[in-house]
Amino acid sequence: MKIRLTAALGISAALLLSACAANEVPTTPETKPETSTSSSSDAPAATLEGTLSGKGASSAKVAQETWIAQFQTANTGVTINYSPDGSGAGREAFMGGGADFAGSDRALKVDENKAGAFQGCAAESSAIDVPIYISPIAIIFKLDGVTELNLTPDVLAKIFRGDIKNWNDPAIAALNQGVTFPDQAITAVHRSDESGTTENFTDYLHVAAEGVWTDGASGEWPVKGGEAAKGTSGVVAAVTGGQGTIGYADASQAGQASIAKIGPEGKFEAPSEEAAAAAVENSPLEEGREANDIAVKLDRKAEGYPIVLVSYGIACAEYKDPAKGALVKAYLSYVASEEGQKAAADSAGSAPLSATLREKVTAAIATIK
Repeated sequence: MKIRLTAALGISAALLLSACAANEVPTTPETKPETSTSSSSDAPAATLEGTLSGKGASSAKVAQETWIAQFQTANTGVTINYSPDGSGAGREAFMGGGADFAGSDRALKVDENKAGAFQGCAAESSAIDVPIYISPIAIIFKLDGVTELNLTPDVLAKIFRGDIKNWNDPAIAALNQGVTFPDQAITAVHRSDESGTTENFTDYLHVAAEGVWTDGASGEWPVKGGEAAKGTSGVVAAVTGGQGTIGYADASQAGQASIAKIGPEGKFEAPSEEAAAAAVENSPLEEGREANDIAVKLDRKAEGYPIVLVSYGIACAEYKDPAKGALVKAYLSYVASEEGQKAAADSAGSAPLSATLREKVTAAIATIK
């Protein structure tokens, strides 16, 4: 099955959209449009200036490009650079002071988030995690003559473990009545870099295919064999450029790849923004964290499409440089706003934060110093 969640906008398109929407510029706690009231002065609104460096998840690349373009259009004195080098690289750069904020498809673990562990933060400051991007992970494939594919968690796990090696395996055929599969070796493509998408995918397999997938959740691919590719775009290119290939990628970047339906037998679901939003809405928040450090504990066995990722913005609770803190707070406030979430949904096909979760995220961002 082929789906198009949404056509991705490039930065230039987002800039044009922002320019046309002059009366709908992003509003943040730091950058409010001037208003005229009887008690107001004639002083202009505060102007944001400066440069931010971000690094992290490639899954949210299109969303970050859109947010940055919109935010810079509304705040012409600000430059934001985001390098989609992967979640692990983003967390490492943020901890070492090489990035002002990180994008990560998993939140920092509690034992990672210690005061003094982050070079760009104030000496006694820890970090905060806030959900900013929700998207299904698509299982993409390329196989001549086959565009529809149903897979259960167990069969999917066996394919990526290398236990099922050929597309005409009886276990695959049994789930796809009426489909003729060729005698074609399966090439399973995984990420070569440390990846939050990989961690979410392996977490799903660990929970939903318990007993088959014996490895735990991991950002580094835990199984020998298969084909490795760097970044989301690398996996998509390897799958679409090959034959008999299968891989996993953020659904917003699946492009024209064929996409499998996943679920228990008889309940196969395709990825969708609505299913991703429902999965997050029905999952609890992790316990044992500070009130402004928010992480979702995804329920991998919930109804609907089960393979979902939440990407987080990671920032200092307090920055060494207060000006950096003000910029990060302003940017993340826009990202989490209803306007910012809609912009990402339109450009990247992501699922907007629910009103309830957005309220919690906005309150957490407001504590950044």
